[in-house]
Amino acid sequence: MATQYGQYGQHDQVGDGLGLFGHQDRSGPEYGRADAGRRRRLLPAGLREPFTARHWRELVYVVLGLPIGVLLFTFMITMLSLGAGLLVTFLGVPVLAAGLAAARGFGALERVRARGLLGLEVADPEPLRPRSRGAMAWMGAVLKSGTSWRQALYAVLQFPWAVFSFSVAVTVWSFGWSMLTYPLWFWVFPMYGGQGGLQLYGDEQHSVYLDNPFEIAVTALVGLLITLAAPWIVRALTTVDRLMVHGLLGPSSLGARVVELESDRGVVVDTASADLRRIERDLHDGAQARLVALAMDLGLAKEKLREDPRAAARMVDEAHGEVKTALQELRDLARGIHPAVLTDRGLDAALSSVASRCTVPVRVDVDLVERPAPAIEGIAYFTVSELLQNISKHSGARSASVDVWRAQDRLMLQVVDDGVGGADASGGGSGLAGLAGRLDAVDGILVVDSPVGGPTRVTAELPWRAEGAA
Repeated sequence: MATQYGQYGQHDQVGDGLGLFGHQDRSGPEYGRADAGRRRRLLPAGLREPFTARHWRELVYVVLGLPIGVLLFTFMITMLSLGAGLLVTFLGVPVLAAGLAAARGFGALERVRARGLLGLEVADPEPLRPRSRGAMAWMGAVLKSGTSWRQALYAVLQFPWAVFSFSVAVTVWSFGWSMLTYPLWFWVFPMYGGQGGLQLYGDEQHSVYLDNPFEIAVTALVGLLITLAAPWIVRALTTVDRLMVHGLLGPSSLGARVVELESDRGVVVDTASADLRRIERDLHDGAQARLVALAMDLGLAKEKLREDPRAAARMVDEAHGEVKTALQELRDLARGIHPAVLTDRGLDAALSSVASRCTVPVRVDVDLVERPAPAIEGIAYFTVSELLQNISKHSGARSASVDVWRAQDRLMLQVVDDGVGGADASGGGSGLAGLAGRLDAVDGILVVDSPVGGPTRVTAELPWRAEGAA
């Protein structure tokens, strides 16, 4: 494995802003930005919210939802009604298929709108998979796809919610800002309308205006409260939109599981292919090459047997040593495929055998009442084996420990060493990343906790299946 453990701190030295006599130089642009940020932070978060970009994006999302909802609702109801009415003829099938296909396209646009304005990342649903080529196969795939019907349902349900959210958001926003800014524009009424202010009530005998300083101040205060509440009201409205987009326009749980299983199957196939190539390479470069050389040496010894018996005996003795080496290589290769001790005696004995070959002392503690399925047991064995190889090659540790136990329906593995740390499973192509991919292929998890300076703690979880279970 090519797992790279971290190296001790190589920190780039940057200027610390210290001038003469140790005083900090605050004249640079960095300090200017920091001071500006601190000045902005002087305004409490609640007062800043009406001016944040997030609030305005959410407000734009709600406002755009109404015309988009009208378009989607009108189109979808028209296509569904027309298609259902024409089902007595063959024309209803292509009309329904066209409507559902358009719903999938509208769904893609809505995911883009939600991503841009709400910051909501929703994966694309599973694509259509016609069983054959042709228009009939395509229409059948569209009509049978649950994704198509869910996106059509979104087009129908989004419209009434868009009407409600638009009405609430625009009303709250416009009332809040108009009341808050009333002291700035109330003079328009006496100057251009011939009235004393904004009329709240009026009949033939009485009229009430907002025209004195106290009433104007109260109006502005109420407007301030409404304006401060508006972002949270809009956010609550968009929460429903988030749920609708995520639930109706994203992949279904079944579809996501199918995609995950397809990916895991590819990982398993690639891993098996890599293991076969490794075995072929080890046989070709190791035992096979030694056996070929052994056959040649025995042939030469046979020719010299009569002419020079001592030389022939020496050659046979060397060939005997080569046979022992070839047998040891074959044993190591067989152990790398599936060790006999694992089959015969289980994880405790097999991991103890692996630990005895590690370059650092390893404590092994296996607490299992029963054995898991052979496949899970083999994955657990090779996971610990690779982690101990990493410790031997890269960690610089003085000791390590291996703990194995069962937690409900999970087989837990934990390998800890006191080395230099810095192990990283996120880098593509690293040994730990490959190991994490293998575990993920069987619904397993690999968690690496390895701060620079150590210690390194690698925890693996595997699904528990009892021995003999299907």
